[in-house]
Amino acid sequence: MMKHICVVFFSFLLLSCGNAKVDQSTVLNPTNPKGVKGSVLPASKDAQLESVKSNVSVKALSVDIEAIMTFLTSDELQGRDTGSVGIEKAADYIQNVFKNNNVLPYFATYRDTLENYSDGVAYNVVGFLPGTDSKLKNEFVVIGAHYDHIGLISGGGDDTIANGANDNASGTTAVLEFAKYFGEHKNNKRSVIFALFTAEEKGLVGSKHLAKKLKEQSISLYTMLNFEMVGVPMVEKDHSLYLTGYELSNLAEISNGYANKNLVGFLPKAKEFNLFRRSDNAPFHDEFNVPSQTYSSFDFTNFGEYHKVGDEALLIDYDFMAKIVSESVPMLEGIINAPIKEVKYN
Repeated sequence: MMKHICVVFFSFLLLSCGNAKVDQSTVLNPTNPKGVKGSVLPASKDAQLESVKSNVSVKALSVDIEAIMTFLTSDELQGRDTGSVGIEKAADYIQNVFKNNNVLPYFATYRDTLENYSDGVAYNVVGFLPGTDSKLKNEFVVIGAHYDHIGLISGGGDDTIANGANDNASGTTAVLEFAKYFGEHKNNKRSVIFALFTAEEKGLVGSKHLAKKLKEQSISLYTMLNFEMVGVPMVEKDHSLYLTGYELSNLAEISNGYANKNLVGFLPKAKEFNLFRRSDNAPFHDEFNVPSQTYSSFDFTNFGEYHKVGDEALLIDYDFMAKIVSESVPMLEGIINAPIKEVKYN
């Protein structure tokens, strides 16, 4: 997760932005002051009924999410290290979810073998839903997360498996739920690529490979939306997720507008430690220079098992994850189906 984020806890050495095309030095709108306040009216009976239905659907979603997470974090997968037998089982599972939910392979097969990884065979798993609008289908939205983790490690007593539940089975599961939703409803006017990346823990290798490959195809990328460590809620925040590179674009404002709530906010630590450069959004920014950002709920205080054997499924808040997925769907629908490109870098 968020490449070498453990350095956060040991030093204040920040990553350089390298050849990034935007400057993060100025916080343009950290508090997102826009919004309307007013009195709360009593809910009508119809609204109360819809609320009950929504709670039921979220509970069912929570159960489904737990089932996916339980498999991806099982000891059988041995921590999903890149190139391992365990991660191959995860890839099989992911592509079966795609296949069983009407999501096509983007390339000849779902597996996109990395050309920039030499320590064995590694592959992203890439699904595709063509857009339904005659014009907008030529524009693409990438929704991604990394499905690899760090495999077997020492220092955890008898347990040596770093199962990687929050990092990043949680983001992978969210993307799979989005793929299932859009695969069923087929209401995406723009074309959507669902990308599950390998070798993020090796230096964003999988996302670098795919971003470069898509750039060589000259696709018209509108935005890249990445999900990273969304398994537990933030502490004492008035929003559920934060956005890396928050101040670089209007994506948070657009996201909250379609979610119809304060879903996405600003986390000062994310800017301080330059998390914009530390996850799989960064290669897409570098190749395309379009809004490419990561949604996360890891706030540096709410999860102490990063890159430890304790990052287990039992620590995940499945009701929170279901709420995040449910509230993100209208956000994604709005972005994917907007008649013009609303999301822009500042």
